[in-house]
Amino acid sequence: MENIFSNRDKAILIGLYLSKFDDEGLKELGFDGINQAFNILGYSVGVKPSSIKNYRDEFDPYFPNLRKGWHKRTLREYCKKILDDFASLNFRDFTELIKSFLIQNYDIEKLTGKIEKKDKSESVAKRLITGKSAEEYFKIYYSTVNQFKNYELKDATNLACGFDFKLSQNTNFYCVEVKGLNLNSGNIAMTEKEFFVANKLKRQYCLFVVMNFAETPNHKFFFDPLNSDLTFKKTERKIIQINYSTLL
Repeated sequence: MENIFSNRDKAILIGLYLSKFDDEGLKELGFDGINQAFNILGYSVGVKPSSIKNYRDEFDPYFPNLRKGWHKRTLREYCKKILDDFASLNFRDFTELIKSFLIQNYDIEKLTGKIEKKDKSESVAKRLITGKSAEEYFKIYYSTVNQFKNYELKDATNLACGFDFKLSQNTNFYCVEVKGLNLNSGNIAMTEKEFFVANKLKRQYCLFVVMNFAETPNHKFFFDPLNSDLTFKKTERKIIQINYSTLL
């Protein structure tokens, strides 16, 4: 489903969803407020957060709510097409559509969710903050870091290699792990693999933290994070794994 929509289409659909379902939509996706939703959803689909707000406002005159919207502005043609094609969707189906291009491999996740219990505490909003939104933010702003200027960016988010991005310039390189926080402070956790790679690469490893999605996103970065002002505490969890075997 995701690939049939452009980033603009996704942004318009999100604006339509937020206009039509308002607080009910925010609650379903796990957002604490509308500014948080604009920030997280905007970065997740590769547009400015203000674009999500503008599309919502443009659709507001077509749905009952307390906002005035853009009553004096004619609906743009490409927005009108989205309105005509999707405004009749019910809440459940529209929510599923939005989730389909926010969550990677959502069709597979839906299937497995019918088989085994999922952790309901992991809302869409929380998952995007610690994943897609923070990563898309990094893609936009990484070049503002002096050390990364004129470096080529390669996405490694799906490789499970201990970092999210590799930046290269000739034989020089940096590996970057991106983390996201809802507020300006909070807990940052590194996996055992991330910690191992950071320890090996030292100054060539950067921890890039995107903060304050709840209001105005900003960032901090730490080269050689294990030897920086940050203090990491090791935590261990025992996991019992059950296997079933047979003979042929």
